[in-house]
Amino acid sequence: MDEVRPTSVPQAHGLVPLFPPGLQAIYGECRRLYPEQANPLQVTAIVKYWLGGPDPLDYISMYRNMGCPAQDIQEHWHYVSFGLSDLYGDNRVHEFTGADGPSGFGFELTFRLKREVGETAPPTWPAELMQGLARYVFQSENTFCSGDHVSWHNPLDNSESRIQHMLLTEDPQMQPVQTPFGTVSFLQIVGVCTEELQAAQQWNGQGILELMRGVQIAGGPWLITDMRRGETIFDIDPHLQQERVDQGIETEGSNLSGVSAKCVWDDLSRPPEDEEDSRSICIGSQPRRLSDKDTEQIRETLRKGLEFNSKAALPPITSQRQSHERPQSRKDSLESESSAAIVPHELVRTRQLESVHLKFNQESGTLLPLCLRGRLLHGRHFTYKSINGDTAITFVSTGVEGAFATEEHPYAAHGPWLQYSWPEKKLKISVLPDSVFDNPLQ
Repeated sequence: MDEVRPTSVPQAHGLVPLFPPGLQAIYGECRRLYPEQANPLQVTAIVKYWLGGPDPLDYISMYRNMGCPAQDIQEHWHYVSFGLSDLYGDNRVHEFTGADGPSGFGFELTFRLKREVGETAPPTWPAELMQGLARYVFQSENTFCSGDHVSWHNPLDNSESRIQHMLLTEDPQMQPVQTPFGTVSFLQIVGVCTEELQAAQQWNGQGILELMRGVQIAGGPWLITDMRRGETIFDIDPHLQQERVDQGIETEGSNLSGVSAKCVWDDLSRPPEDEEDSRSICIGSQPRRLSDKDTEQIRETLRKGLEFNSKAALPPITSQRQSHERPQSRKDSLESESSAAIVPHELVRTRQLESVHLKFNQESGTLLPLCLRGRLLHGRHFTYKSINGDTAITFVSTGVEGAFATEEHPYAAHGPWLQYSWPEKKLKISVLPDSVFDNPLQ
């Protein structure tokens, strides 16, 4: 439960700030932008997360931004979170790993909401939206980066608005700050319509954000969210879909290399009673877990912001972590819950299969054209990673280096990880209701 109150920044009689250094550093950046709003309204968690409360963000400050009439930037409310980074440096929330790396998760969230005529105080619903995203980050330990998309499937303010999803980008005004506990950047939430989300999935988030910056109604240069916006950028300018998005997909492909999904696969080349390698059995109560090396390779296929190389390649199977990754205390998105249950890599053999049956829920199924048009036709790969277990399905183009599925053996399984080498035609795919995946034992 949160409460709204004015910010108070006490000082120790003019010398040493009483606020923790991480908190003070972010407040300093806010004061740089809003020197006349030293005590903005603030939503604060009544029971802090580190005391057992449900909300990971200690505070969300809310500022009135006058915009920039010369650049046709409208007045709006500016929200800034405190808590995804390390505010305290005493391990109460985040493990302190030094000043050279990221502070906590390395970022805070911001949001810019159009100020409606007559509004004298900022709406507080964005604070709960930001808490929801923060809960996802803390629970999954997956971080966000610029260009990411969030499929929300609900109006952000719980109204009848068409703004039901989000993209993330760098905040146009707030600069990264260096704290004693590491660096903090600021990622801005941008509300988008379903059609804009789909375009971001099929092409790339940065491309759609750039189109939105050029459409004043859709956000303009600072990407200000207007919950009353009833038209998509494609309604406003129909040429954008064909001349920019479709052409971008055709020439560049998609930079979305994988998604978390509801999916399973069955080996049709073995009789049902062969339980040793049946996928129907493996997704039951004691699934076989991915090894560390498999996990590392699938994780690499899902990395955000991959650069387009002249020759596509799956990373080699390796357990070595790169030095630029976040600290090992952070759980990567594809790591198993219990390392004790992992089957050693050398004991899991790669099997060539004759035929497989892929099963996806409806939302995952809608991404199959993206997988083909935006990835495989450009010589790349695309991975579905099950949210219900360790099952993973990777589509690879012929010639992708590092793949164990080949043109000669288009279906290959390594434990619960299946690779399919396109364009093999003998493939059975079913799109099924969510209920099938919610109860995998049926």
